[in-house]
Amino acid sequence: MARWEPNARERLVRAAVDLFTEQGYDATTVTQIADRAGGLTKTTFFRHFPDKREVLFAGQELHVRLLADAIAAAPADATPLQAVEAALDALAGSFGDDRRELAARLRVLIAANAELRERAIFKHASLTTAVTDGLRERGVPDPTATLAADVGMLAFDEAFARWAEPGDRRSLVEHARVAGADAVKLQVFRARQLMHASSAFAGYQVDRCAEATPAEMLERYELSADDVRRVVGAIREAGMAPVATPFSLESGFLFWSGSCLRH
Repeated sequence: MARWEPNARERLVRAAVDLFTEQGYDATTVTQIADRAGGLTKTTFFRHFPDKREVLFAGQELHVRLLADAIAAAPADATPLQAVEAALDALAGSFGDDRRELAARLRVLIAANAELRERAIFKHASLTTAVTDGLRERGVPDPTATLAADVGMLAFDEAFARWAEPGDRRSLVEHARVAGADAVKLQVFRARQLMHASSAFAGYQVDRCAEATPAEMLERYELSADDVRRVVGAIREAGMAPVATPFSLESGFLFWSGSCLRH
């Protein structure tokens, strides 16, 4: 029978953060983390986490569930953004002030390591997917569901970063509400106008791009008038204002004409 270890998961998280800070992520072993956590064993560590990287992302399953449950529980007449706001309030409420200092240290560790940054991107994508799926289950169509989820999670990331700053005493819920977006910015351009005819690929792009020129590559990202109308409509349905950074008079007119069109 496995021995019961009180607060083992929390002890392992804090031990890992201490060791990663002191001697670096790569130089730290699972055995060291378990020992620093009050003499726990590797078996206990692997009972809670599959590897040392996951120690820094403890709670992801809980966060996904909080988001999904809050969206499902939102009033039937709530707009997509109101449902997202309820979800972010629930998520933010799970971070008490006792986690603030730990959160600040986690951000530093993740920023300094490519493997951890990749894992953080995956976590962000998982949370965004949970919000998107929750909105779809409420009958919110795409692209409105995807857009509202993206904007909401970006706002939460901004709120989390501010909350983790030393000296800031506002709660994460307060930061999440303050960071709520009210506009979405688009970049509208014509590749042939943006790129000079003599422009060439950078060295790292040569083997990755099937197109013959940078202009041809950028053409994949151009928005037609129909594209602008569809995206602007989704932005407005989410209760936000569309704004744009055009690169020419022509692309500026494209946004203006597209944004003036209605469903």
